[in-house]
Amino acid sequence: MEDIILYASRYGTARRYAEALSAQSGLPALRAADAPPLADKRTIVYLGGLYAGNVLGLRKAMRGLSLQDGQRLMLVTVGLTDPDAPGAKESIRDSLRRQLPAALFDRAELYHLRGGIDYAALSMGHRALMALMHRSLRGTPPERWTAQDRAVLETYGEQVDFTDFRALAPILAQLRR
Repeated sequence: MEDIILYASRYGTARRYAEALSAQSGLPALRAADAPPLADKRTIVYLGGLYAGNVLGLRKAMRGLSLQDGQRLMLVTVGLTDPDAPGAKESIRDSLRRQLPAALFDRAELYHLRGGIDYAALSMGHRALMALMHRSLRGTPPERWTAQDRAVLETYGEQVDFTDFRALAPILAQLRR
């Protein structure tokens, strides 16, 4: 059995985190779409970008996976929202619960990293979605904004990168455990 890092990234931040974790741990990092069968992997680290409350590619990558004794699943989300903002981790975990069978969710080790956004690089569809969200949020009272709402409002139309490779330290420590 061996360990593997998988990632799904639309705009590159989750990929950059996966590559940095690979360099620090010595584990191979592969796009989730190119993943080999996972049944014989001892540790599976999955890094996925958060988009509209879902972790990119997670459901498909975990389809049919049943963790055996001795296997570990480490799920790492990468999103625009500061994971330390009030309510952010709970919201992300609720999304993960909806995407995963209970047996996987209950055994997964969860980590949350902050990514970024570059509006100029967004697809036309994503730009339109963000514009609609921004317009809607401007009409919502601030006391009803979630951490995700605040992140959208604070970064709208900008290029921001909150990537912090030092945030990989707890994940790396667990891999070495």
